[in-house]
Amino acid sequence: MIKFALALTLCLAGASLSLAQHNPQWWGNRNTIVHLFEWKWADIAEECEEFLAPRGFAGVQVSPVNENIISAGRPWWERYQPISYKLTTRSGNEEEFADMVRRCNDVGIRIYVDVLLNHMSGDFDGVAVGTGGTEAEPSKKSFPGVPYSAQDFHPSCEITDWNDRFQVQECELVGLKDLNQHSDYVRSKLIEFLDHLIELGVAGFRVDAAKHMASEDLEYIYGSLSNLNIEHGFPHNARAFIFQEVIDHGHETVSREEYNGLGAVTEFRFSEEIGNAFRGNNALKWLQSWGAGWGFLSSDQALTFVDNHDNQRDHGAVLNYKSPKQYKMATAFHLAYPYGISRVMSSFAFDDHDTPPPQDAQENIISPEFGEDGGCLNGWICEHRWRQIYAMVGFKNAVRDTELSEWWDNGDSQISFCRGNKGFLAVNNNLYDLSQELNTCLPAGEYCDVISGSLVDGACTGKSVKVNERGYGYIHIGSDDFDGVLALHVDAKV
Repeated sequence: MIKFALALTLCLAGASLSLAQHNPQWWGNRNTIVHLFEWKWADIAEECEEFLAPRGFAGVQVSPVNENIISAGRPWWERYQPISYKLTTRSGNEEEFADMVRRCNDVGIRIYVDVLLNHMSGDFDGVAVGTGGTEAEPSKKSFPGVPYSAQDFHPSCEITDWNDRFQVQECELVGLKDLNQHSDYVRSKLIEFLDHLIELGVAGFRVDAAKHMASEDLEYIYGSLSNLNIEHGFPHNARAFIFQEVIDHGHETVSREEYNGLGAVTEFRFSEEIGNAFRGNNALKWLQSWGAGWGFLSSDQALTFVDNHDNQRDHGAVLNYKSPKQYKMATAFHLAYPYGISRVMSSFAFDDHDTPPPQDAQENIISPEFGEDGGCLNGWICEHRWRQIYAMVGFKNAVRDTELSEWWDNGDSQISFCRGNKGFLAVNNNLYDLSQELNTCLPAGEYCDVISGSLVDGACTGKSVKVNERGYGYIHIGSDDFDGVLALHVDAKV
């Protein structure tokens, strides 16, 4: 009986811990993460204070923080080839990182770090030098900056069969030296690294290549981490928010269900299917059952996105900034529909898969510059600064905890729906106009369409819609309109 009680206690403790790791630790009603891909720490700190906090963003996913190999031409993916756990990259040093985390936390913006627990750098001829000056010999699995030696890695092998669990989890992903997370020593170094970031005030981690590590090893590592730092405004006993990169198209040997009990999981099918729909390959009417009805993870377990730094560079259905009208429409639907833990992308311009972030002649990352409209210049795209996207972050905040209701469609790709009595979205992805009196569910009054304009000094700079006592308003979205979407909410009443 005593043994049973102890087992039950341990089981309940483990369940409680995993549930805590699904909590993003957001402030107030904020509920959208932005990935400021390859931004410098000092620039992120300023962006938190000057732009993200005033517009209601909840958190920032930052690029890997630990020292990486230096690759010719400085492609973005060199950040995913670690050489030590020293906090020195082209984004800045540890002091600058710590300052950024503190300043962002002070204005209610949480920081989530993209962490590399699966591997170290791949083969490099001779001695490699990292961004912090550390030397290593990756071909010999020698990383004295940690230190790691060959005994800390799985034996080298190539992944040739993605249906072979052993290969997926113990061979080398694209030649990257595969750490043995079952080793007590390796576990201790990974825990030490993550705990240091927690001490500095981060709120959680995006775990790169999670499916390439056994879930039981990750469970041990996550469960061994310190609680979040209360000096940065976290409650006592709060746990790091975990979201794990697991690519699962529904027929994988290693499935997302092995990881969703440990934290959230990146729902790649969301990205692919929303791209299919807004590219016109699927009628939008089918989105009424979006989410779990499409075979996706449950809402509280799914990290959702239109595109990410990897798949935006691939060919296929995934949308990116290069299809701006469809991208804005898909993002508006993403942030309006009550499903998932939302993340939006903030990119830099690229011509090919390896394009580095904007840099000067000395290969230093340059800071974004801003135009009169607040958008980014000099090679940065900054989708999060597009009015049509940051306005939907405000919409998502305004309608938080409300249900979807009053779905309407034309039997094809014109749709609308309400979020309680607080918000309304309409989308036209047909080649003819949407002109219809529709139920907005909003209290009577005049509302500013936050897609086409903003509410400034009580006046709307774009379209406005008058809602009658029954909650109905006349909605017009022309087939050739710049954005193809209209959004109203209670905080944008004229």
